Amino acid sequence: MTHPQRVGAPPATPVTPPATPSVAPAPRRTAFAEGADRLRAAATTEPGRLRVIGAALALLIVAFGAVTAWQMTDRSHAADDVLHSSQPLSAGAADIYRSLADANTAAAGGFLSGGQEPASTTRRYEKDIETAAAGLVTAAAGAEPGSPAADTIAKLNKLLPRYKGLVERARANNRQGFPVGGAYLRAANEVMRGQMLPAAQDLYTKENQRLRSDYADATPQPWFALVLGVLALTALGWAQRRHFLRTNRVLNQGLVAATAACAIVLMWLVVGHSVARAGLDSSYDHGVRSLNVLHDARIASLNARGNENLTLVSRGAETKKLPNGRVVDAYDYAYAQDMKALSAGLAEAGSLADDQAGRGPVTAATGNMKVWQQRHEQARAADDDGNYQAALNKVIGSKADQPTGECFDSVDANLAKALDHEKSEFQKAAGDGLDALTGLPLGAAVLAVLGAAAAVLGIGRRLSEYR
Repeated sequence: MTHPQRVGAPPATPVTPPATPSVAPAPRRTAFAEGADRLRAAATTEPGRLRVIGAALALLIVAFGAVTAWQMTDRSHAADDVLHSSQPLSAGAADIYRSLADANTAAAGGFLSGGQEPASTTRRYEKDIETAAAGLVTAAAGAEPGSPAADTIAKLNKLLPRYKGLVERARANNRQGFPVGGAYLRAANEVMRGQMLPAAQDLYTKENQRLRSDYADATPQPWFALVLGVLALTALGWAQRRHFLRTNRVLNQGLVAATAACAIVLMWLVVGHSVARAGLDSSYDHGVRSLNVLHDARIASLNARGNENLTLVSRGAETKKLPNGRVVDAYDYAYAQDMKALSAGLAEAGSLADDQAGRGPVTAATGNMKVWQQRHEQARAADDDGNYQAALNKVIGSKADQPTGECFDSVDANLAKALDHEKSEFQKAAGDGLDALTGLPLGAAVLAVLGAAAAVLGIGRRLSEYR
């Protein structure tokens, strides 16, 4: 029942409840933060600590195996390149230089023989040209497109037909008795000496640089793997000591197995890499260094022979003024410089040879060189006296004339024999170094996985005691 409002009373004012202050909702925590809190809470209990220890051990062992496999794979590939790629390419570049220089020597020798060159000289020239062309094909296949080596090879491929054309013109004119044949031969020699041989030398230098780079990649100590291996063994030792102090049990089979796996990998790494490095160092010191010196000596011998022949071809047409003002025959002066380089190279090759099989050919080549120098002096004396035919016989004559060509052939043959011996020494030492790394990357990865699994099983066995 409602009551009537009294007359004259003020109207009733509705009562408004006091305002409640608004509270902002708490920010939502990220999954990472919540996970970190749970991990922190779990780590305060022994089972939680064991799980953290197991995960850390497994991660460390796997990292050790992965880094070992990675570093040893890189070194194994570099060692394989040394044996099967860069050294053969370096030797191939030296053969290209030698073939070109010998072809130039044969061309000059054939020219000196008169109108009709001996068939043996022609065959030697053609064989050298074919060897150089084949060597350029091999070098092009091993060179990276657009690299400086590829540019050098392309340059030689362009110059080779030009050189052959000049030699053929020299031969054609010489057979008809035209003096212009000598001019063509000197032009061919200028192409060879001024452009082709410097380019071949540049290619040889670049391939040697690649060889040294491969050695540098194959021999460094794998410090990352070694450090991780020591850390893994230290962590496993700490975990087992902790296990012993808390349970009074001497051994945990899983942790012992993990320790054994890591110890095997670390020992294999140290011994395998040490043996590989020793083999590669030996292949460089007793193989590559000797090969480089012998290649240089053989090239000096070829250049000396070519200049000796050209001295008679030019007959004083090319001269050189020395610093003291004396004018000499340019080719005879170059011959003397080449013989100095040959003498120094043979002396160094003899000191580098580490067995009689290596020293014997070098000693024989040194004796041949000395006889060559004596006969050359006799040829020059005859030429200076105006007896050109006697000088010619002393250089390219028959065996009865005791020509310098005999000495050159003996020097070249002995150097080739020494090169074959040093090449076999290199291949044996480098092959032993490569073999020492065989199986190490894969073995390290497999043992690391087994070691990590053993560590997890060992910790899991301890965790089962809390269930």
